[in-house]
Amino acid sequence: MANELQGKTIPAIFRERVNKSGPKTAQHYKRAGGWETKTWLEVRQIADEIALGLMALGVKEREAVAILSASRAEWVWCDVAIMSAGGVTIPIYPSSTPEQVAYILNDSESVAVIAENTAQLEKLQAVRDQLKTVKHVIAIEDRKGKGVKSLDEVREAGRSGDLKALEKRIQAIKPDDLATIVYTSGTTGLPKGVMQSHTNHVSMAKMLATIGDFREGDSNLLFLPLAHSFARSEEYAGIYLGYETWFAESIDKVADNLGESRPTIFASVPRVYEKVYAKVQAGAAESPVKKKIFDWALTVGRQVSQKVQKKESVPVGLALQQKLAHKLVFSKLHARLGGRIRFCISGGAPLSREIAEFFHAAGILVIEGYGLTETCPALTINRLEEFRFGSVGKPIPGVEIKIAEDGEILGRGPNIALGYYKLADETKQAFLEDGWFATGDIGEFDPDGFLRITDRKKDLIKTAGGKYVAPQYVENLLKAKDPLISQAMVHGDKRPFCSALIALNAEELKPFLKGAGLNDSAGLSEAAREPKVVERIQASVNAVNAKLGSWEQVKKFALVPEDFTQENGMLTPTLKVRRKEVTRKYESVLDSMYAGK
Repeated sequence: MANELQGKTIPAIFRERVNKSGPKTAQHYKRAGGWETKTWLEVRQIADEIALGLMALGVKEREAVAILSASRAEWVWCDVAIMSAGGVTIPIYPSSTPEQVAYILNDSESVAVIAENTAQLEKLQAVRDQLKTVKHVIAIEDRKGKGVKSLDEVREAGRSGDLKALEKRIQAIKPDDLATIVYTSGTTGLPKGVMQSHTNHVSMAKMLATIGDFREGDSNLLFLPLAHSFARSEEYAGIYLGYETWFAESIDKVADNLGESRPTIFASVPRVYEKVYAKVQAGAAESPVKKKIFDWALTVGRQVSQKVQKKESVPVGLALQQKLAHKLVFSKLHARLGGRIRFCISGGAPLSREIAEFFHAAGILVIEGYGLTETCPALTINRLEEFRFGSVGKPIPGVEIKIAEDGEILGRGPNIALGYYKLADETKQAFLEDGWFATGDIGEFDPDGFLRITDRKKDLIKTAGGKYVAPQYVENLLKAKDPLISQAMVHGDKRPFCSALIALNAEELKPFLKGAGLNDSAGLSEAAREPKVVERIQASVNAVNAKLGSWEQVKKFALVPEDFTQENGMLTPTLKVRRKEVTRKYESVLDSMYAGK
């Protein structure tokens, strides 16, 4: 791998892709209600113009330039441009507060920031007097204002730039040079800047290419935030492998955009698969006849799934039943995903085994992987021909995994980041000797070499009785059991038993209330107090408890008056629960469940 990677940087593999696929389509994005496309040659021209425009502004090699924007085609143009100019990209989540934006810009010493729109520009304006190093503010969506240039103006300035000077900068970049600093979203405290090199990302793209059925000409719908390393790996894999990227309009439009883009591969966090699963379940429960047909189809699908997992041939009779099950039931799910999906990828958080098995029974394989920002971003992944539900697969070629004495997963490979920016002590704690990185996750290998994640080391609950509980495992069981459950957070550290805060699913609430003869216009807060709703959730909790050890069981729960969202601070940008924030907000509710024990 080392020789193969020698001299390879992100701008270098981008140029190689343009040379191979120049006139072919690279990107699709929506403007004014219609889809527009860009070829690889067009993307290179735009990126070169932006790079030369940044150079004209005085951006020097190794200087940091931030991107404060949702995922869109311009994000990729700017990312490639910044690196081509020899700079370092600083991605910032568009959901960040003005204070968080100021911290990242100052900590990274960014000299310029590319902001998406008025909302992001207003954040910058609110903290402008706090920004110590920012000299230039550039707006993606055309905006005139004091001290603000539009991206079009930067491109215009770049058109008269010296391409030879740009090529000289690209050739001067070394593979182990810093490419980007990704600030972890975190749940509390200040974010840490993870320093990622060109080698980290190029090696990841190449390693993924050796294990997946990725093909030149594939298409992918990208909706995850490019400020996160999971989506960033989609970006660079697309460049290396040459597949087309469709940019979703927003997370709310993903369902519509799937039908329009008809992707062949789809990468997502578990929350999206959970929502699809809940919707299918709810639809099947609309009538006894629908439920009977759905259950039959699912039984057939599971039998086929078992044969596939065991690498056994599917009997002719079962194959015919599978075709009928697809026509009557599962074709609707395939159509919802665009109708051309060959496989899906899940990462960013644990995917419930039940949900993965359901999708496979429906004829859609969701391969789960595992990694962190510090591993850029993967360590393990299930393969199309070698997968095991409930696991995160086997190590990616070129990556080593071992389990420490306390159960912590350690990883080593060319994808391990350089360390934490300006945080020497934290770097020493996580980036160990001989290249090993301490993930903070607890896990184990099964006899066949598949890795299973137990939980986050810091998230493990230790009850007052001394028993350890993996909360995410229980939470996933609850969400998979009942489509009326949108989110759950299991609690119980140093407590006599486990409790749970449960948020209701607004989409599924209305039909349930109507079917129960209740006011179907009731909101989440009102419904959370409705005895029939509580009774329904209690039955689901009881069913999940029956699968758990006594120390893991949820003895009490409370329905909260709102869902967990990014907007109310309960979810991270990758839709994981911010446990400390939820605990802080509902501290009195949690305490009341333990009162009197």
